[in-house]
Amino acid sequence: MGYEKTQLLTFIKSLAIERAFLYHWAMHGELESKKIIGLMSGTSCDSIDAGLCVVHPDLSCELVQGINYKYPEHIRAKLFQIFRGEASVKDLCQMNFAVGKCFADACNILISEHGKPDFISSHGQTVYHFPFDEKLDGVSLKSTFQIGESSVISKETGCDVISNFREADIAAGGEGAPLVCFADEKWFKTTDKNVAVQNIGGISNVTVLGKNFDTFGFDTGLGNIMIDYCMNKFFSKPYDKDGEVAKSGNVVESWLDCLLQDEYYFKAPPKTTGREYFSPRYIENALKFAPDNKADIIATVTALTAKTIASAYERFIYPVAPIDEVIVGGGGAYNPVLMKFLKSYLPDTVLLKTHEDYGISNNFKEVMAFALLGYCTYYHIPNNLPCCTGAEKRVVMGKLTSLY
Repeated sequence: MGYEKTQLLTFIKSLAIERAFLYHWAMHGELESKKIIGLMSGTSCDSIDAGLCVVHPDLSCELVQGINYKYPEHIRAKLFQIFRGEASVKDLCQMNFAVGKCFADACNILISEHGKPDFISSHGQTVYHFPFDEKLDGVSLKSTFQIGESSVISKETGCDVISNFREADIAAGGEGAPLVCFADEKWFKTTDKNVAVQNIGGISNVTVLGKNFDTFGFDTGLGNIMIDYCMNKFFSKPYDKDGEVAKSGNVVESWLDCLLQDEYYFKAPPKTTGREYFSPRYIENALKFAPDNKADIIATVTALTAKTIASAYERFIYPVAPIDEVIVGGGGAYNPVLMKFLKSYLPDTVLLKTHEDYGISNNFKEVMAFALLGYCTYYHIPNNLPCCTGAEKRVVMGKLTSLY
């Protein structure tokens, strides 16, 4: 490499903004659009979401096709054993490879129709997330664990796989979540309004984008976990389709007020949570004080999700800036009763929309986000947001598995 190019690279590396774009350009030329299959299995574990996406150099993303691939019955049951802490190390070892095969099967459905992508970007299935800086012999135990072995996905599909995104952020001092804030900033940030991009999956998380402040985000708390748990327990259904059961019940305000006192809701960001905290034991303890009417239980826990979101805005967002618009995505966006509760708890001045209003799938938004994160990993572009995760610096998240 010549002296002048060495000087150029030294200068480019010193730039704080868009450094990775420039460095890659100097080394390899311009960025190119890539066909990527994004893979995501969320906290609800209702299915593997797979989407063929095209990510462009300006970091925009198009969804070509998305599918919801159902886990085989006994695989899903074993995952919930893991979530409940009833699994052995043998179970974890086996399920890492089994879930990888399921992820590959989901990809191969898309590949059979559209051909191979440039690579696959897999979030994996989180089985444990521990964002607390506890120490053992002076060594931090902050950690996260996603299964869905990338080597299996690569072998079964014949594609390179980028996976294991959260670890790099935790290694840099962050909580490893929320990661979708990076995509939210690229896709929803404008110069004329303040926006809260609210995902309601198993857990709810928000990204706050504004005109006069840096992006920030955090997990607001429960999403659909408690609703789904109670629907399964009392109605033998996986979820409350269209909010029909909640609609038939009444919110029991005294129980709702009790549920709202949980310490997580008062903890200041950055913060993240999951099934480890809002566990079956947590829910069963809460149900000891529940009303007798089962529909009232569903109505109240649905209101809880909406109320905790609105309360998080009051505590942690409105003191920074007023919000003009809330854009909801995830499974919760399809629950009209939940959306009605949320609208009633938000100020009248706030517009409530969904991702669909912006041409982004409520169902496959996170798949698209991980396609984007994988694109950035491929081109060595830092893809975490320390203002959301609490990391010490921006890092490139993700690891490449290539068997071909």
